[in-house]
Amino acid sequence: MTEGDPAERFMRRALELAELGRGLTSPNPMVGAVLVAPSGEVVGEGYHARAGEPHAEVEALRAAGPRSRGATLYVTLEPCSHHGRTGPCSRAVIDAGVARVVAAVGDPNPLVAGRGFAELRAAGIEVITGVGARGAERQNRAFLTAMREHRPHVTLKAGMTLDGKIADLHGTSRWITGERARREAHRLRSESDAIVVGIGTVLRDDPELTVRLGQPWPREPLRVVLDTAARTPVGARLIRAGQASRALIAVGAEAPESRVRSLAATGATVVACRTRDGRVDLGALLAELFAREARAVLVEGGGEVHGAFLDAGLVDRVAMFTAPLLIGGRGATPVVGGAGRELKSAVRLGGFEVTPAGDDLLIEADVIRELRGA
Repeated sequence: MTEGDPAERFMRRALELAELGRGLTSPNPMVGAVLVAPSGEVVGEGYHARAGEPHAEVEALRAAGPRSRGATLYVTLEPCSHHGRTGPCSRAVIDAGVARVVAAVGDPNPLVAGRGFAELRAAGIEVITGVGARGAERQNRAFLTAMREHRPHVTLKAGMTLDGKIADLHGTSRWITGERARREAHRLRSESDAIVVGIGTVLRDDPELTVRLGQPWPREPLRVVLDTAARTPVGARLIRAGQASRALIAVGAEAPESRVRSLAATGATVVACRTRDGRVDLGALLAELFAREARAVLVEGGGEVHGAFLDAGLVDRVAMFTAPLLIGGRGATPVVGGAGRELKSAVRLGGFEVTPAGDDLLIEADVIRELRGA
């Protein structure tokens, strides 16, 4: 595709439209759609605003009306072919008389997984895929990972000094990064379905784990604590910060019953998970969150929790807010705890994005996984 290719241009517009739903559509993906008449005129646009509301294709078809007939539909994801909260988009596209569908990527959701494309082709509609695929994969990385891996996409997020410390020798961590970086951190929370911390962070910092963006955020992520022995205080702010049931305390099966009962009495959701090496099994936790329709999980620490997720091979992306500070010292808390790794087995990162955040930097990157069978 050349820079001036009309297909590329219309798909870029569809991706721009899809962005308008960021943080609001889960458990559905972000999707944008553009309908173009044979003359090249855009006759309809739409995007998926939030779960339960019309999908992007339906919105674009409504905007175009009769002009949909014979038009080309540019859409960022394969049209769905099943009844969910709304009807199947593939049928709506067929009924509207669309002549051609250009889609960026297929939908790996087992309920779709090529069936949408197959229905369109069976109805005589030309289907082209792959236009704008890189942008679409990046935009919906959380949803696509969740559908392919059958677990939520996991981002490890931390605020650290330039020498990789998340707390000083006394355990103090407020505030390593500045106000602008903290606003960006809340943006990351707003795009997540669950925020995960360890019990150490709860006991030390008593965080709320809420989204604070200067205006009420309509979606309330699950506030999750890894708490094998059910030590979360009943008055913890993460329980009182919002709907109590959105606070999920993941305990071990051997957690003291009296503590479990006390936590449950606050209205918090207490989930007993299997344990591994005396800690809540992270794979079991992610399976529980996936069953609760969590597609994007933000892990906020502390260092031992970061190390555990990395050791389990369950981190897909990192987002590190780095402050221009040096703490040093063996007693200061590192961003990644645990036993550590040999250099040859270090977790490798790629696709770096570096964004200034006041005096700090936000460094984002994907975890590079070895190809199976390589």
